[in-house]
Amino acid sequence: MSRDFTPSRRQILAAGLGAAAAGLTPFAAQAQKDTRNTDTVRLTWGYSGLTLIAKERGVFEKTLGEKGIKVEWLGPFPNHAPTLQAVTGGSADYGFGGSTTPAFAAILAGSPLVFSQFILYEPRTTAIIAREGAGIEKVEDLVGKSVAVNRSGLGEFLAVAALEKHGIDRSKVKFVYLNPPDAAPALASGKVDAWSMWSPGVDIARLEYKAHDVFIEGRDLDFFIDYNSYVTSRKFAQDNSQIVKAVAEAYEAEAKWNNANIVEAETIVQTRAGYSPVIRDQFIARNRTYTAIPVSDQKFIANLQKAADWLSARKILPEPITVSDHLAKI
Repeated sequence: MSRDFTPSRRQILAAGLGAAAAGLTPFAAQAQKDTRNTDTVRLTWGYSGLTLIAKERGVFEKTLGEKGIKVEWLGPFPNHAPTLQAVTGGSADYGFGGSTTPAFAAILAGSPLVFSQFILYEPRTTAIIAREGAGIEKVEDLVGKSVAVNRSGLGEFLAVAALEKHGIDRSKVKFVYLNPPDAAPALASGKVDAWSMWSPGVDIARLEYKAHDVFIEGRDLDFFIDYNSYVTSRKFAQDNSQIVKAVAEAYEAEAKWNNANIVEAETIVQTRAGYSPVIRDQFIARNRTYTAIPVSDQKFIANLQKAADWLSARKILPEPITVSDHLAKI
């Protein structure tokens, strides 16, 4: 697998000269403004991750309340894509902290979204799992089989990366595009042979459907392509930079609390999401942690650009995207 994602100096220079010649300044390079035009922020949530912890603990709301900002929680949402639609449609101000890949896809489709913060969680537990009796024990066994993935999302990218690592042409595996609520019963009933999925869905499937691992991101992939991210609309970021900054700081505080209180954090998520204590204890044993990364971290943005280039080169994203053009300024 090629690991050379770095654009040439000529490409970078040409892009900069082109923008200058047109009299344009990328959004991320514009002068920072301190703005606020509302006292309410509408946040989406789902049954996993840092956002659920923030919602259930209540400290997040109190922190923003001290700054005169009222929090409205909207949800639950099954995965990231519907939250992006909610932000694009104007019924929410933030996505719920999901995968960068569907966010890229939404932006390329015309959604006026910008990233306000990134979250790196470890260990990476997204995996391709196979149902019992499917005859799939290793990646090579996926040939001629069907695997459920979420389109332009973490599931699809991991499946593509696994096939590429093992020298298997993508056309030899049937990709079935399903969102998580539909993919789980499809795997259980045998309508698909395998499923590329993140936690806790993949963990629940192992326990309830006797599914087993074929390829695990943290174990079998030696680089990151996808990260968690918070997105808001470009207009909200421009009109409410104070709130965008306050939300980012509050999520960073939640990440630090989680990392210092693993047992309590995992119990909060398990209680609200309703999955087995067995799975909760697995997460506790893994010591799952979150690291908040600001949009100003240039080294991280460079790595994310490499990831975006990888995704577009493999047609998971329909075309290239310049990450720096889609960052909130806080």
